[in-house]
Amino acid sequence: MRAILGQLISLLPHGPVALARVVDTTGPGPREQGAAMIVTASGSVHGSLSSGCVESAVLASAQEVLASGHAVTDRFGYADADGPAVGLTCGGEIEVFIERISHERLPILLALRQRIENGFPVALATTLDATPEWKLLTPEDTDPWRGVDRDARALLAAGRCGVVGADECAAHGAPRPRTFIQVFTAPARMILAGANDFVRALSRTGRQLGYRVTVVDARETFATATRFPAADEVVVDWPHRYLRGEQQAGRIDRRTVVCVLTHDTKFDVPMLAEALSCARIGFVGALGSRRTHAERVERLRAAGVTDDQLGRLRSPVGLDLDARTPDETAISIAAQILAERGGASALPLDRLDGPLHRDLLEVRSMKRIGRRIAGNTGP
Repeated sequence: MRAILGQLISLLPHGPVALARVVDTTGPGPREQGAAMIVTASGSVHGSLSSGCVESAVLASAQEVLASGHAVTDRFGYADADGPAVGLTCGGEIEVFIERISHERLPILLALRQRIENGFPVALATTLDATPEWKLLTPEDTDPWRGVDRDARALLAAGRCGVVGADECAAHGAPRPRTFIQVFTAPARMILAGANDFVRALSRTGRQLGYRVTVVDARETFATATRFPAADEVVVDWPHRYLRGEQQAGRIDRRTVVCVLTHDTKFDVPMLAEALSCARIGFVGALGSRRTHAERVERLRAAGVTDDQLGRLRSPVGLDLDARTPDETAISIAAQILAERGGASALPLDRLDGPLHRDLLEVRSMKRIGRRIAGNTGP
């Protein structure tokens, strides 16, 4: 939708249009969630939803939506290229939501464009029913909306689109409408220092969680795209030098995760010192035993890292899952990242009561309970 947003804004003063968006995908597909197509009352088309295999069916639905004013959902699955059925030849499935929008949507579309142009993260929430409601969601706005705002902001924090809702809201006892959250921001970044099996496993897990994963290592022999196929990019450079360059270029924000998995002092100490000196980085973790951690802390202090900065270091990184293999360790680390990102307690759910999704005060209370369980009675 980002690509046709300007056209959409320019068309609305001349009359209603039908907006079709891919809201869900399964398997291989020609376009991603949020891909959009506009159909005007005269039948002109802007944008596309596929490589041409479903547009004709969507066009027919769009004309019906323009006439009735009621939104519809079309689903397309696999169809033989030589057969009569309309569908995808790539083997995937897509769900397309088609709604009529008029000039009344202009204020929210103009606000959306301004947020995007200014580089601020924003999400457009759309209820997937016959009479859709829209809502702009930002990290700063914490007002509840239709019971889906928490899930929506989790997607916004991760930088990925998705469908939420369609179940009971435990906090309010009201149905949560099925809602498409279209996120307009770069995905959160995960920067992994090292080129080993633990990095390979965590790159896969990070990718599944919606992170843009970068693997960085100074050893050209080990840092190759072939060895880390799940990573979005593999960089051959000294990790601390790469991170410093990314900070100076403004490509680091509070959603960024940095994990050092090198087991090599000449790599991990400079990288951790660089990461801990940047307050914008949201999570800094390092792999290693408790002995390794103690020795590393002394080296970091000698390198000028302050106690306040060391307080941000998660080392040994990960939750206590008795993880041993690289894949198990990746799950342990990812679980800690998710818990800290959402302000969660990381306690077993069967040791808690009440709703599974809690507000901030409840989360803080659960964290205090968790520390007491662990034998730490600090604030």
